[in-house]
Parts: sequence; structure tokens; C-alpha cells
Amino acid sequence: MAADLSGKKVAFVVANEGVEQVELTEPWKAVEQAGATPVLVATEAGEVQAFDHLDKADTFPVDLTTADAQASDYAALVLPGGVANPDQLRTDAEAQRLVRAAADAGLPIAVICHGPWTLIDADVVDGRRVTSWPSLRTDLVNAGATWVDEEVVVDEDGAGPLITSRNPDDLPAFTKALVDALS
Repeated sequence: MAADLSGKKVAFVVANEGVEQVELTEPWKAVEQAGATPVLVATEAGEVQAFDHLDKADTFPVDLTTADAQASDYAALVLPGGVANPDQLRTDAEAQRLVRAAADAGLPIAVICHGPWTLIDADVVDGRRVTSWPSLRTDLVNAGATWVDEEVVVDEDGAGPLITSRNPDDLPAFTKALVDALS
């Protein structure tokens, strides 16, 4: 039987520019198809400019800013990648607050590609087993994580599950792990 996530909201937390579009839209669709309500949370009001690698792609309307978002309103957080997106998001104090609060509350946090940079600055990877885009390996290890090269990693050694994947090729496994964690 397919998961029924009716009544649950999932925050997709991004910067206003630089998110890898497919890493936003594929998990968004999976959550929506399972019955949950995705919410686009960005560092600023307005629109999010997504990218297809280095090329501008579509724009998406922001539902809420990181300053106005509360972890307690969501069943999970999703942090898509793209290089510029998490590099900006990791410096946003409100995004760090939101991620830390979600981790402390035991919410599932699903992060793909370069997204774990934000986890490092939110101080939630120490002692956790994760994967990412390969260039983040040293950063994650230096922050106390155990880095592995796997399609999807679901670490349940913290307050809540931390779901990580390496790149867009891993999206089928990533979205399945996200929906399973919410079920």
C-alpha cells in the first residue's frame, strides 16, 4: 500500500538562488503524491531561481521565509543541493536555527548533493553517517560525520533520521527513503 501522508507538511528549505531544480522538484512531487503538503521556505520572500547545473531554470514562489518558519509546523525538512544554494543557506542564521530545531525535535531531515554544507553550519552532523557530493567529504569528516559513498544513507543514530544522497542520479532512492521516513 502506498504511503498516505495526508495532513503532514514538509518544508523545502533553500536560498533564493542556486538550488538544483531536479533536487527540489522530484522530492516535492514524491511528497505531494504521497498526500503531504510541500512548503517552499527560502531565506527571503519572493521567488527562488532554480538551476539546471550552471544554467538558469524555472522560478518558484516562496511560501515562507526562514525567519518565519518553525520546525514544529513540519513533519520533515528537505534540503536540496546545487552548489550556490547551500553555500548561501549555510550562512543564514535563521536557516541554521530551523535545521537545528528540526534535528533537536527528531524530525526527518533529507539532504542531497551539496546540501550537507548547511548541516555542518547548523552543527547537526557530528557522529552521524552521511553521504554527499564527493567534494564535501573532507568538510563533513572535519565536522565529525562518517562519510560514505552510497546512493542513500539513512542514519537513525540521532534524535531523528538523517537521509542523505550524493547527486540527482540518486533521487529515486532518496525520495523513497524520505517518504518511508514520513510514513
